[in-house]
Amino acid sequence: MPLHHLMIGTWTPPGAIFTVQFDDEALTLKLIQRTEIPHDEPISWMSFSHDKKNLYGSAMKKWSSFAVKSPTDIIHEASYPMGDDPQANSSETNTRAIFNLPARQPPYAVYCNPFYKHAGVGNVFSVSSTGALDKNIQNYPYSPNTGIHGMVFDPTETYLYSADLTANALWTHKKAPDGTVEPVSCLPAPDKGDHPRWVAMHPTGKYLYALMEAGNRLCEYVIDPVTHTPVYTHHSYPLIPPGIRTHDPTTKKGLYRSDVCAVSHSGKYLFASARSNSFDLTGYVAVFRLDEHGAIEKQLHLLPTPTSGGHSNAVSPCDWSDEWVALTDDEQGWVEMYRWKHEFLHRVARVRIPEPGFGMNAIWYD
Repeated sequence: MPLHHLMIGTWTPPGAIFTVQFDDEALTLKLIQRTEIPHDEPISWMSFSHDKKNLYGSAMKKWSSFAVKSPTDIIHEASYPMGDDPQANSSETNTRAIFNLPARQPPYAVYCNPFYKHAGVGNVFSVSSTGALDKNIQNYPYSPNTGIHGMVFDPTETYLYSADLTANALWTHKKAPDGTVEPVSCLPAPDKGDHPRWVAMHPTGKYLYALMEAGNRLCEYVIDPVTHTPVYTHHSYPLIPPGIRTHDPTTKKGLYRSDVCAVSHSGKYLFASARSNSFDLTGYVAVFRLDEHGAIEKQLHLLPTPTSGGHSNAVSPCDWSDEWVALTDDEQGWVEMYRWKHEFLHRVARVRIPEPGFGMNAIWYD
C-alpha cells in the first residue's frame, strides 16, 4: 500500500495526537487528523503496543493509554500517576513522565521512566486483556540521582538496558516471567561529560549503542554473553561535526545535545540525531553501516537538519523497510520524510503543523 500513517504528540499543552499520512508514490505528507486528548496531558514520547492496537503516552505528570481503532479513531482509556514518590506527581516539582517502553512479548507490560527530580524509580504497568494500561505492578529503584531518558530490551526480552542521563551510567536489569525486573549492574559512562540519553540494540542482541547527550557522540558496546551486561568497545563516533564550537563563549553552556538513535528494519544501518540549543544553529543526523553482528563498520553521513530540532529532532525509521525515515522538530513544527537509498539520505516530503509544542517523536502505524 502506498499510504502510511504516523502519529505524533506535543511537548506542551493542549494535549493532542496528530495523524499524518505519507504517500510513498506521490511523495506527499499531510495532516489528516487532530485527536483531542486531556488538555494537561500532552505526549512528549509515545509508543505502540506490540499489535499497534494501543498507544501509550508519557504525558507530563501521567502515563496515558489509548485504544487505536484506526489512524483517525483514537480513544483515551486511562491515565495513571507516576508511581512511588508523591513529590514526583506534585505540581510544585519539575518531575515529568518522559519515556515508556512496551514489551513485545507476554505479559506485555509497559516500562516507564520519570525524569528531572524525584526520578529514581521506574514504573512497570500491567495491561488489560485489550492492551490498556491496567495496574502499577512494580516501582523498581535505580539511584536517588537517576534520570533515565531511554531504555531498550534485548531480543529475548530477558534483559532491560537503561540510559541514565543524570547519573551518567548504563543500567542492566533482568526481567522475570511476571514482567517485574531486578537490577544486574550499573556501568559508569566512559567519560564524566557523556550523560547517556538513549540506547538501541542490534537485532542479534550482540551490540548495544549508547547515545551521549552531552558528549554528543555514539558509543558502541558489546554484550557479554555470560553476564549480559554491556562492555565498551572503545569505539565512539561524533554526532556533531568535529572541531565546531560546542559551548557558548559567554555562558559556557553547551550548544548541542544529542537526542535519539534507532536501528533500521534490516539491522544493516543505525540512525542517530543531535539537536542544537540555539535557533541560530542546526541539529544533525548521522547514519552508520553495521555488520551482520551489529558492530559499526563505518559512519556514512553526518548531515545538518533544517532546524535546531528544538526539544525533538527525533529520527524515526519505518518498521518494515530501510527506505523511509521520519524526522520531527518542535522549533518550527515540521514533520519531514527522508528516503534512504543507495546509502544516501534525501528529503522527499514535509508538512508543517503550527500547533503549540508540536512535534515530538513520530511512530509508524502502517
